[in-house]
Amino acid sequence: MFEELSLDDDRGQVGIGTLIIFIALVLVAAVAAGVLVQTSGLLQSQAESTGEDAQSEVGNQISVVSATGSVDNSNDVVTEVNLVVKKSAGSDPIDLSDATIEYTSGSASSTLTYDGSSAGASAFTTSGVGSSDDTVMSNTGDRVTVTVDANAIEGGTTGDGIDAGNEATLRIVDQSGATTIYGVNVPDSLGERSYVSV
Repeated sequence: MFEELSLDDDRGQVGIGTLIIFIALVLVAAVAAGVLVQTSGLLQSQAESTGEDAQSEVGNQISVVSATGSVDNSNDVVTEVNLVVKKSAGSDPIDLSDATIEYTSGSASSTLTYDGSSAGASAFTTSGVGSSDDTVMSNTGDRVTVTVDANAIEGGTTGDGIDAGNEATLRIVDQSGATTIYGVNVPDSLGERSYVSV
């Protein structure tokens, strides 16, 4: 009475279509996963690089141990500033030959770079204290004297320099970008002294 119909062919076609769609979805997911893994790796390396740069900027600090000024008694000015500096604990070695110093006062402004021979209107010099290297501070015990010629920066003629009672700012930026700011304050009365603490 009823004739049985065979649907095996139809079922096979549906199974192959489903399999093709499944494989396509797996391929799309694999490509998306590959892109995500690659992107996350790139972001991780950028984050590590940024973290190291930020750490060196914060950690590589220069400390000013003492500061003196050479006095021109006849004109009542400080003509030269000498900073004895050291690297802070935990800092990487600091090479002052790669540093810059931004000098700012009420009457002058200059960006100074390292010069091994003489300080002037656009350069500063360094000298090692004791057995320390002239420019590189590798250990926290190393001390280097940084000399800034205020006379040359302020004009370069006799009587130029930082006047008694005035001040200047020295902003030291080392090779990693870390910044140290030191305020030079000249006493109101220089007296007959050859050097004063500034």
